[in-house]
Amino acid sequence: MAYNKVVISGINTSELTVLKEDEKIALLKELRATGSKEARDKLIKGNLRLVLSVIQKFTGRGEDIEDLFQIGVVGLIKAINNFDLTKEVRFSTYCVPMISGELRRHLRDYSHVKISRSMRDLAYKAIHAKERLTCELQREPKIEEIADAIGEKRADVVIALESISDPVSLYDPVYSDTDDTVYVIDQISDRNDVESCMDEITIRDAIKALGERERNILALRFIKGHTQVEVAKEIGISQAQVSRLEKSAINRIKSSL
Repeated sequence: MAYNKVVISGINTSELTVLKEDEKIALLKELRATGSKEARDKLIKGNLRLVLSVIQKFTGRGEDIEDLFQIGVVGLIKAINNFDLTKEVRFSTYCVPMISGELRRHLRDYSHVKISRSMRDLAYKAIHAKERLTCELQREPKIEEIADAIGEKRADVVIALESISDPVSLYDPVYSDTDDTVYVIDQISDRNDVESCMDEITIRDAIKALGERERNILALRFIKGHTQVEVAKEIGISQAQVSRLEKSAINRIKSSL
């Protein structure tokens, strides 16, 4: 995936370098042996593209991309600090769950969905156990291993972790075989809410009234979950143009309501 000349947290993503696996291991060995700040900085900078790759899965949820990037870097630093050189595992393979875990923790802590204290405490225990096992095993542990580590039933751990996972949007697509996509909201009946039904019809009509390129941008952004950079690359325009067209389309839909 190309990142073009996009600046995130003061970093031009088009200028990021990627370290080879043997270079990463050499820098990790140097860091362990000497505590070299230069080696640490090279490791961080040489893995920022990996952070960008991971945070793509967490975009499209209203979170600021720079916040996600900085949280992802925290996960990267934790991976650098905890990576075991004696294990036969690629550093990037170890990094991904560490970065993802840090992002999930951030999203969990700022979730607007209220979870019971006991359920949240069990979920925290499971997440901490998962991180510890990831360091020990140098891979993402199975749910059974997490449950055994904290002395809980597998089913209880699954429910606890699911309780703090991100909620599904009513406008997430459920099925799409033609141009008429079926969304989650389409599967929910509400015979009394006529006003909501009329709003939905109005929104659909407003979307149909948009130009083909605007509809394509909205579909890529909010159905497929692409970033503006990815959309720009796919349709062959700049990110700034994508941003302007997206805002214009949304404002036109809002004005219809």
